[in-house]
Amino acid sequence: MRVRAAILRDPGKPFTVEDVSLSDPGPGEALVRVVGVGMCHTDVLFRMFPELPMPMIFGHEGSGVVEAVGPGVTRVAPGDHVVMSFDSCGWCRQCQAGAPSYCDEFLMRNASGLRTDGTSGATDPTGAPVAARWFGQSAFATHAVATERNLVRVDPSLPLELLGPLGCGLQTGAGSVLNVLNVRPASSIAVFGAGAVGLAAVMAAKVAGAGEIVAVDLHPGRRELALELGATRAVDGADPELAAAVGQVDCSFDTTGVPSVVTTAVGVVRPLGTCGLVGAGGGEITLQPESFAGRSIRYIFEGDAVPQQFIPELIRLWQQGRFPFDRLIRTYSLDEINEAERDSANGTTIKPVLLPGP
Repeated sequence: MRVRAAILRDPGKPFTVEDVSLSDPGPGEALVRVVGVGMCHTDVLFRMFPELPMPMIFGHEGSGVVEAVGPGVTRVAPGDHVVMSFDSCGWCRQCQAGAPSYCDEFLMRNASGLRTDGTSGATDPTGAPVAARWFGQSAFATHAVATERNLVRVDPSLPLELLGPLGCGLQTGAGSVLNVLNVRPASSIAVFGAGAVGLAAVMAAKVAGAGEIVAVDLHPGRRELALELGATRAVDGADPELAAAVGQVDCSFDTTGVPSVVTTAVGVVRPLGTCGLVGAGGGEITLQPESFAGRSIRYIFEGDAVPQQFIPELIRLWQQGRFPFDRLIRTYSLDEINEAERDSANGTTIKPVLLPGP
């Protein structure tokens, strides 16, 4: 079918909104009309990788309505409202153990932009292939073909256009705190980076009952918002004595990937504590052996979450007023995708959400 999509034809160039022909859903796939799709840092980071197949449709925080299903699909049906999350095989050791974000095929299924059989999933008007399986969905478009394992059914009464970011960034931040760091009542945590992932971690730490939640960021507005969302203290990330300003904590969480910040995040953790890392693209990190003394360091994918279980839990917390992720969101039309990317990069907008519909 013919759809409109934001296509990246060159890593260093802007997105262009074009018509493409999307393939019909195959076995284990569903066609989803995209209602909203978040722009994640991963989309911005990987768009600069020249080894990815271009042209490509990015976008991996989609939400929408199922319009058709392929052979063998039983978990969703046309008319279902869904959030699209990451893809996984379902049968490797990690998937069978309830850890799909560490699937043996995670990178191939999510970061290649192609189906597992190497097909692209879409073509442009000249018939040239367009990679349309980014994180099993490629949701910067009016429609996406997703895998059945990507999809999480949600109540049709919910504001579907806002739910897409739960599929990756917000799931990553909240899941890292609740599933990995296991923040306990009255414990302390420092969150480095108060973007969407970091603020999701702040809100989750408040849900967990943490006694001290320290938010670290360069932007005064984000530090102020972190305090409104549950942080007990906010620290300027440019402080030359950053470790001292943060103080010792039971666990820490870095979303920046900046080597110097990661070193600080590890250093402020008390012995027997854990430092969680999710930031990428910052370069090599050097730690002295004594940095590990009594401490655990975990690089976390997707908050160690099973989306079909965790996303409904985040929605319940939002309905209770305990996870107000909607405060992070600013919406844009699909044609405004380059403006959304600029606003995200300069800190004007914490979580851009594109609305591809008319």
